[in-house]
Order: sequence, then structure tokens, then C-alpha cells
Amino acid sequence: MHHFEYRGGVLHAEDVAIPDIAAAIGTPFYCYSSATLERHYRVFADAFKGQPARVCYSVKANSNLAVVATLARQGAGADVVSEGELRRALAAGIEPAQIVFSGVGKTEAEMSFALETGIDRFNVESEPELELLSQLASARGLTARVAIRVNPDVDAKTHEKIATGKAENKFGISWKRAPSVYDRAKQLPGIEANGIDVHIGSQLTDLAPFEAAFARVAAMVEELRARGHAIAHIDLGGGLGIPYRGDNDVPPHPDEYARMVKRTMGHLGCSLTFEPGRLIAGNAGILVSRVIYEKQGDDRNFLILDAAMNDLIRPTLYDAFHEIRPVAEGGAAERVTYDVVGPVCETGDFFAKGRELPRLQSGELVAIMSAGAYGAVQASTYNTRPLVPEVMVKGDVFAEVRARPSYDAMLKQDIIPSWLD
Repeated sequence: MHHFEYRGGVLHAEDVAIPDIAAAIGTPFYCYSSATLERHYRVFADAFKGQPARVCYSVKANSNLAVVATLARQGAGADVVSEGELRRALAAGIEPAQIVFSGVGKTEAEMSFALETGIDRFNVESEPELELLSQLASARGLTARVAIRVNPDVDAKTHEKIATGKAENKFGISWKRAPSVYDRAKQLPGIEANGIDVHIGSQLTDLAPFEAAFARVAAMVEELRARGHAIAHIDLGGGLGIPYRGDNDVPPHPDEYARMVKRTMGHLGCSLTFEPGRLIAGNAGILVSRVIYEKQGDDRNFLILDAAMNDLIRPTLYDAFHEIRPVAEGGAAERVTYDVVGPVCETGDFFAKGRELPRLQSGELVAIMSAGAYGAVQASTYNTRPLVPEVMVKGDVFAEVRARPSYDAMLKQDIIPSWLD
């Protein structure tokens, strides 16, 4: 569910008409719904009532401070994968004790900052990382709480670029080798390895891969306890998918997911952490763009927008489907099959191919739906295009929560060396 709907033939975000935002901000822009963010968080968190669980929002999905702060006020913690994301979580009001640090390439500087900040836990992904963390923590007289990320070698049945739980993926430590790594962790100063972490991928629409992975992790917890390791915490990551199109398989509801977790993990008596990102933010945001031209070619028709692949790269990077809606409903009755593209000089600059839409004219607005996750966070300034502004709506008001940079500001980021003066 989301809070983008037509009223009087015009698409609204909550109680704000999208054309009103476009008139004030210009296009293209991202628009986020506070009500949708809050609802998605509550639905997921409420699914685990009665279980010893917490929700740490995956900041990578959408790291805008307004988004993170909205979720912080609902009680969310944060899952971060860089010092930058950690600083964003702190700036948004999330307490260090509610932050977990994931990622395969944590640097010495990043781990040092996290230790000094006092975060709750490190999800450790390799033996070299574990050894370095021990050195850094013990040198400061600190103890780092650790969950070792186990790679269960389970196929998540998702896009290959967002599958993370197979043996061929770079993430985690093989489930076969993990017990010996826990044995080593027990010997290291400054390390308390009382947790286990697993995350097999993103945009999963079937519970079976989760259940297979979680069953393997549950068996491992029992094995580790038998070896003398006091495992008391399990981080089950994120990955539960969202509906991107009306006719696709509707992903499992969080209530179904929670029942499966209780079935596979409930007997262990462990506290649980979840790291949803897309599930919360994906359908809470849209990308609004204006038609520049309708171009008729020999082979196909093109709808050229003022947004581009540098603003939303998911279609070309992941072959991702995003529904595209005209902002004004009930326009031309004629239907046209378009390739919906942007102005960037790449054939891969597209949002949809062979998509049937009402005939659209220059100047009309369109909304690219389900763009709240992995949209603005992956944007770039390719072709020296300014980053897209971001807008947050709450009820009948809206605010620009990241401004579009000026060309002067962009050019000032570059420095011409003295020998070229």
C-alpha cells in the first residue's frame, strides 16, 4: 500500500497535488510519502510483536536524512555499511546502541569511528576483518560485539546482482568454515562473538529460500552452543520484496514472514534483528519527470523524459520494472507503445521498453512508481546533470529535503591545478 492516488484526475502524494510540487521545485524530482514510510515500518514491526525483535532500517535503500529521521521517530534502528551511513544515522537521531555495521570492506578508519561511537554490533564478514577489529578494539580497551555473517549457500531466486547468499558471492563466511572462525574469535581480545548474521539477497518474493537459510542458521546456532559459544543473538538481514507491478506475484506479507521466523528460530531463545530497506522505502517514493519530446521512429516510438538513467539506474542495471503513470489521468484516449527514455547519451538510458501508455505530449508529467528505494541513493551527475532534488510530503504540506545543486556549485567541486593557470 502507498499514499499516491488520483484525486479529481490528478495524482496526489497524500494530500498534495504532484503538479503543485513540480511548479515549485521543477522536474525531475523524487517525492516521498511520510505516511507510507510510517505505515510500512509499523506493519513490519508489528508482525514481530511478542518476539524479542528489533528493526534496523537498511540505510543504503534510501539515506536521505528526512527519511531516516522519519523512521527513527517510529523507533527504528539502523543497519549501515559505511562511515557515511553511520554518520547519517546519528544525524537523524538514531542512538548508537541501535546501530549495526555491515559490509564486506570496512576500513580501519571506519571501524575505529564505529568503536568510538559505541555502536551496538559489527556484522563481521571475513577473518581478516575479525583480526583487525580485535586489534582496534583491544587497543582502545573496548569490547566489540560481533555477529559473524554466515554464507549459507542458498539460492535466493532473485536477480543475480542482488543475490548475496550463494557460495560464489563475496558476502560472509562459508557456513562450513564458520565454526572454526567462532573458535578463533573466542581467543581474540576485544571481541565478544555472541551473534550470528545471515542475509541471502534482496527483493525475494518467496519464503522458501529464507526458510532454507534460516533452518541452516538455526542448526548452526545449536552446533556453536555445543562447542561452547554463547550465541544469544541472530541478525536475519532483510530482503523481503515489494510489488513493482500490479500483475506480478505479490510478495509474502510480513505476518507470513514473521510466522516462518518463529517456526524456524523460536525455539532458540535468541534476540533478533531485521534489516528491511526496500520493504519500507520502495513504494514510499516516486520519481516525477516531464515529457520533453514524443519522437516517432521507423521501428518504434520514443517518449523522451527530462529524467535519465543517472537519476534512476535500476531499469538498466537490474532490468527492473517500474510502473509509469501519467500525472494527469484521463488524457488522450489513444494508446501508444513507447520506449520511455531519458536524454543521456547511452542506449542503456531507459525506464521502460515497449510500454503501452496513453499518448503523451511535450510538457506533460509522468510518475515513475516504486522509486523510493535504490533510486536517489544511486544517482550520479553523469553528463554533468545535477542530482535530482528530493521532496517529503506529510499530509497537505511538502518540503524540499535535498535541493537541486546549481551548475556553479557543481563546477566549484573541480579544481584546476596550478600548472594550467
